[in-house]
Parts: sequence; C-alpha cells; structure tokens
Amino acid sequence: MSGMAQSLSPPAERLAALIDRLVRGLARHWLLIFNLLVGLYLAMPLAAPWLMHSGHTRAGRLIYLLYRPMCHQLPDRSFFVFGQKAVYSLEELDAAGVLPGLALYERRKFVGNEHLGYKVAICQRDVATWGAILLTGLLFGLTRRRWRPLALRWYVLFLVPLAVDGTTQLLGLRESNWMLRTISGGLFGVATVWLAYPYVERAMEEVLQGHREEAR
Repeated sequence: MSGMAQSLSPPAERLAALIDRLVRGLARHWLLIFNLLVGLYLAMPLAAPWLMHSGHTRAGRLIYLLYRPMCHQLPDRSFFVFGQKAVYSLEELDAAGVLPGLALYERRKFVGNEHLGYKVAICQRDVATWGAILLTGLLFGLTRRRWRPLALRWYVLFLVPLAVDGTTQLLGLRESNWMLRTISGGLFGVATVWLAYPYVERAMEEVLQGHREEAR
C-alpha cells in the first residue's frame, strides 16, 4: 500500500486519500446515513398535504409529481390530512363527486381539496413500509450488536400478508382496507431491516478492520 502511494502523483495521492476518508466515513456512519435518507424519503410525501393546505400548492404538487413514478397514489388507498376523515373508500370519493367515471390513471391525480383534505403523496402501504424501516432502523442503532440476521424462511413468512393482500386485490378477488395495508407494509419494512442491516453492519465492520490493519 505504501509503495503504491509513493508511485502516485500528488493530485492522485490527494484523491486516493479523499476516497479513503469517504469509505471510512461511510463505514462508520452508514446507519445514520441510511436513516436520514429513509427519513427524508418519508418526510416529503407527508409534507405534501401540509403544503397544499397552507397554500403552497406549487411545491405540494411538485412532490406529488416526483413520487408518482414510485407509487400509484390512488386516493382510495391513501391517508388524508386536514379533512373530515383520514381514509376514504372509493364509494365515498365517488359520492363526493370527485372521482365518478374516472379511469385509474386519472384517479391517481386527485390530491384532495379543502373539504376532504389532502392525501399523503404515497399510499397507505408505502407509508407503513417506510415508516417501519425508519423506526426499526432507529431501534437497530440502539441495540445493533444484539441483532442477528433474520433467517430467509422467516423473511418469506413476513412477506406472506403483503403478497396475499396485494395479489388478491390486484386480481379483483377482494378489496383490501387501510388496516391490512398498514399491517402488511409494516411487517415488510421490519423484516427487511432485520434481514439486511445486520449483514451491512458486518460488512462495514470488516472494512474498518481492514483499515485498522493497514494502518499498523
């Protein structure tokens, strides 16, 4: 390593040192970075209805537009804020005169109004999934050395409610509800952190250990 460093030009040495610091910083603070990114991803859809309600409609609609490729944003499967209710069925939205006869693609564009409130920019299941990932990630940070990776068979079991609820609704066999979407999404988020984060922690520890050995 030292011989390689001596053969580098000064600019290349500085670049190599910068990359080395970045790698070590990521290895030390990966969980903080992950949690901040997840928190930001979740915070923006939650901010969209507040922006609409407070009159900042251009900023609010921009968030809806940015998240549209990541989520179907169907209003009958989303949480609402600043309205009479937190959730509305398709029948209730039709009765309110906001969705009657609209195709699926057009339904997702409805963000709300002053009477019904404004929807969160991601659906109920996604709110539960990302919320669970954030909360479980924070818990992992408090007790990280006690965690062992979730066995793959248990991870698959955690996914069963999500698969059954989503597939049967997609096929038109039944209609899900906000509680089932929240539970299935939350289980998926918890299981994903439980499976992945212990492996990431182990990999980052190996990176730091390698740097410590090189420094000796």
